[in-house]
Amino acid sequence: MPHISLPEHLPGITGLLEYSQETAQPIRDLTQLLLRGDNTLSQGERELIATIVSYRNGCIFCTNAHTAATDLLLGETETCEIMKQDIDQMPVSDKLKALLKIASLVQINGKAVTPESVELAKSFGATDAEIHDTVLIAALFCLYNRYVDGMATFTPDPQSGFYQQLGERIVNHGYQRLPQGYDHLKKS
Repeated sequence: MPHISLPEHLPGITGLLEYSQETAQPIRDLTQLLLRGDNTLSQGERELIATIVSYRNGCIFCTNAHTAATDLLLGETETCEIMKQDIDQMPVSDKLKALLKIASLVQINGKAVTPESVELAKSFGATDAEIHDTVLIAALFCLYNRYVDGMATFTPDPQSGFYQQLGERIVNHGYQRLPQGYDHLKKS
């Protein structure tokens, strides 16, 4: 049960963003910029960063939401599941593996990112901008995970179909508030 009164039809961060639209807008803008803006990392790769950090933080809502979005963007479901078990076994570039390892270090503690981990990513072709964005996305999702779990938001059952719909909304509409709001999600 949430620590404050939140709309039950809006689980996870969505309910928190509706609760405080004033603080929600800069959160939405930054997320939209980082995960959907122009970038040399694909949207799917950036969603992988959000997923691994959320998974390692144990945030069920964010893990399921970003796994669903990643799976849709990648067009398959295996990569996220492999990543959660062993980044080295993922069917992705060595550069992306190195960036995901940096994101995982940020999840532990920002100071866990070492010069060696950055140099490894650079040796596989990661740019300064990609390293910057990886660290910022990872740090941002640490904040989101703690926000969602720290407020004890509603977490739908993973088998309910909710996360598939949320993943589609993220992929198709990004991170900005839907123009019509979210009342249509209320159960009749």
